[in-house]
Amino acid sequence: MRVNREREVPGQLAVPYKSPVNKNFHVLNKHKLYLFIKRMIDVTGALFGLIVLSPLLICIAATYLFGQGKGPVFFKQRRLGKSGQEFYIYKFRSMIMNAEEYLKNNEILYKKYLENNFKLEPEDDPRITRIGKFLRKTSLDELPQLINVLKGEMSLVGPRPIVEEELKKYGERSDEFLTVAPGVTGYWQVCGRSEIGYPERVNIELYYVYHQSLTLDVKILVKSIFYVLKRKGAY
Repeated sequence: MRVNREREVPGQLAVPYKSPVNKNFHVLNKHKLYLFIKRMIDVTGALFGLIVLSPLLICIAATYLFGQGKGPVFFKQRRLGKSGQEFYIYKFRSMIMNAEEYLKNNEILYKKYLENNFKLEPEDDPRITRIGKFLRKTSLDELPQLINVLKGEMSLVGPRPIVEEELKKYGERSDEFLTVAPGVTGYWQVCGRSEIGYPERVNIELYYVYHQSLTLDVKILVKSIFYVLKRKGAY
């Protein structure tokens, strides 16, 4: 017996939740077409972004030649992608070098990190550099993820890529979460981003998994631009 349910999801994009559709021939073909078009948009969008934003990317990279942030331009970290495959996510480095080791070696700080949904408030995180605070607040630190999109590890829109420890938060629904490629932006970001933690985040991320479509992707992309300009939920 098939049961329809309603699930309340924050944000203006919320619509009634429906159980995943039956995988008949028509639906499968429609989904394949969606994935093909989405991949074309991902490649085109990532290439366009990297080319148009190249002067900005070069200027940001130049700040790593001196001062407090002197050192490697990029920060990379293992994240879980589609089907649970691990990949390195790229960001402009916003922290001191060896930031992960510093965190795990500091028991008090690491405990606070785990208790606060795998993040730290900027004022509580001594690892963030001055330029890093600016990059995070403006979301410019995320731009190198366009490289991940070109490599096929991420999409422009999708659930936020998580570290392995976070997968436990999804419990029995972790397999469903991993059926979709992670995104540079997504439904969680436009529903509040860092202002929304677990367990609410699980429902928000899975909402996208169940309702993914080109229409929803476009709405998320447009709303993401607004959120970046407003610097809402970023830190």
